[in-house]
Amino acid sequence: MLTSIRPDRDAVALAVSGLLGGLLLWLLGLHTQGGHPFSASWVTLVPLTAMAAAELLRRNAPRTALAVGTLALVADQFTRGSLATILMFTDVMYAAVLYGTPAAARRLPVATLLVTVASTIGFLAWFRKPEALLIGLVIGLVSFIPALTGVSVRSHRTAADAARLAAAQTARLAEMDRTQAVIAERARMARELHDMVAGHLSAVAIHSTAALSIDEPETSRNALKVIRENSVEGLTEMRRLIGLLREGGQDDAPAAAPTLAALDTLIEQTNANGAPGGLVCTLEDTRDPGADALPTPVELAAYRIVQESLTNALKHAAPGPVLVRLGRSGELLTVEVASVFGSRTGPTAPGSGAGLVGMRERVALLGGTFAAGAEPGGDGAKIWRVRAELPVREREMRE
Repeated sequence: MLTSIRPDRDAVALAVSGLLGGLLLWLLGLHTQGGHPFSASWVTLVPLTAMAAAELLRRNAPRTALAVGTLALVADQFTRGSLATILMFTDVMYAAVLYGTPAAARRLPVATLLVTVASTIGFLAWFRKPEALLIGLVIGLVSFIPALTGVSVRSHRTAADAARLAAAQTARLAEMDRTQAVIAERARMARELHDMVAGHLSAVAIHSTAALSIDEPETSRNALKVIRENSVEGLTEMRRLIGLLREGGQDDAPAAAPTLAALDTLIEQTNANGAPGGLVCTLEDTRDPGADALPTPVELAAYRIVQESLTNALKHAAPGPVLVRLGRSGELLTVEVASVFGSRTGPTAPGSGAGLVGMRERVALLGGTFAAGAEPGGDGAKIWRVRAELPVREREMRE
């Protein structure tokens, strides 16, 4: 408690300077009035000292300081008066508005204005002389003007604090946006890396398992050939992605994003990789050749969905056909991949489930629909079907 009311350095400086100034005026015999009940010169020092004490409380206890200062100012009117006492009271009134409660800051200017007006009218009625207006002017200068100044300074400080708070909030929001952008970019990079490399690595895993499990030179030689081809292609895709992410790569021209026109090559590659597992992949494209070209994001998403679906078929599908079907109805592009669902007898590759998550995210970013799951097929077999519907028009896609 004692620490909370300890005067700060500015308050001590004002109190000491005011007290010393008042003592100097007292020694010089300079007073503001005369002919009052307590006309002894030394009595003037009592309200002067009380006002200096009020100055010490101007910031930490502004209400108490104002009460003590008001009593000291009233007492000063019954003495010969000191200009230092009056000047210190103006600072106490200013500090009471500036450092006091919001209620005090609202009420003190109104109260001092009413006191000024009432005092002016009262002295005019009492003295019946125009000079009485000067008394009202002095009261306004001592009370109302300091209170009004305190309100102005307090308003500016409040506005400055609000501006600083708004700037800090804006900075936090900008940092949150930057963090979200980084997270979104990392997710995009993860999807792109997974889609580009997972198929090649799955083929490498399947054929390397076959080469280790089947002790036939010709089979091992073919498996190693496929492993080498997929390793080279996987490294090429990795270098492409790294080249896109590298800063300052002025010598490397950006590679074009894959489109649905390259599905034939992807189908052939899948057939080569899936031959040991008994997979036969076919493409059924029912789109109108004369239709408008697809937007680049739709082309890329559709290609990656087919690519990832074929990679999953290499990992998990039972021997049998793998059908890739493309269709366009109105403003929707339909991508569907179906394979035989069941256990495999041949070599398999482990999966993490990230492929389905990536496909679902790609479709959601474009505002389409996605479904994947097993459903009944012919001869009691189950079919694993991946189906995505993508809006063709860019205005229908989410930003």
